Amino acid sequence: MKRHATATLAALAILLVAGVTPAAGQTAIKVPFPFQAGGKKLPAGDYAAVKTTDGQLSLRQEATGKEFPLPFTERLAQAKPALTEPQFVFDEVGDFAPSYTEYVTVYILSEVWFPREDGFRTHTTKGGHKTRIIKAAGAR
Repeated sequence: MKRHATATLAALAILLVAGVTPAAGQTAIKVPFPFQAGGKKLPAGDYAAVKTTDGQLSLRQEATGKEFPLPFTERLAQAKPALTEPQFVFDEVGDFAPSYTEYVTVYILSEVWFPREDGFRTHTTKGGHKTRIIKAAGAR
């Protein structure tokens, strides 16, 4: 009985560790401009999208190690042909804030794609906008 309880506790410990490990589904992408994602304003830099084992997304700022949830609204059908490199898709919109006298460009993370998988829509921009795709380092 004691051996069975020990084995059960060991299995639970492994499952708990696996639940917080960002194992499969990490992308390291250099974003060359400040942007918005998950309701936060973020500076330019290296970011990794992380698929957690419970099917959710997180975004990690590589320089600081800070990580926060990245909610998604829907899964997007896999691109044809399938992507071989991870990528972020941004909506590029104009804004007059904060001074209402200067027109600034705002980038909003709208999609996250992992190689050979369905994508994640993280934001929908209504109205006119441009799309900008940033691929992982080394992707051409």
